[in-house]
Amino acid sequence: MSWDLLAASVGPLLGGAIAGTIPLTLLSFAFGLVIALVVALMRLSRLRVVSAIARAYVSVVRGTPLLVQLFIIFYALPSFGVVIDPFPAAVAAFSINVGGYASEAIRAAILAVPRGQWEAAQTVGMGYRLTMRRVVLPQALRVAVPTLSNTFISLVKDTSLASTILVTEMLRKAQEIAAPTYAFLELYTLAAAIYWLICSVLSAGQTRLERHLSRYVTV
Repeated sequence: MSWDLLAASVGPLLGGAIAGTIPLTLLSFAFGLVIALVVALMRLSRLRVVSAIARAYVSVVRGTPLLVQLFIIFYALPSFGVVIDPFPAAVAAFSINVGGYASEAIRAAILAVPRGQWEAAQTVGMGYRLTMRRVVLPQALRVAVPTLSNTFISLVKDTSLASTILVTEMLRKAQEIAAPTYAFLELYTLAAAIYWLICSVLSAGQTRLERHLSRYVTV
């Protein structure tokens, strides 16, 4: 393996991360949080049918491999006439997966808000929706930050699975460069190092965010 090839590969791999891995992570996490919030509220619903649907969704998402979910959306749906391009298919699969896992974190965080907060809001005339939006969710999201941050960091690594449906992200770039050179070990190791670097930066940011939010937590 030539060090020149390794050095020349850093740029394309970083380009794959910037153009593929990072946008895929951000979009999937954003959509996943929306799904997670809806599912969490459905789980807390007093309507048994609504709660049962949410539980079934979480059970299916958490009980099946992410790779299988990705393949179903990209390879199986065309059998029913639903054809989705690689990048949107990956966003859809990752968003659905994040929604299933993050919904439990948000639900637990909502349940962790003291009942007195609900009662105080009702005392001043707030309805359910207003109480949830202005009182409960801000506190719940602060409690859920550590778990959601871990989900976000895991998603960065999970996006490497998008290479299996031809999404041009960082691992796909490593595969393309390694194929003609047969330098699979070196290129995959370089990709792993970049993933590690990205996750390390995010972990440091997570720690700072948690410290910042802890200032507003009363004991």
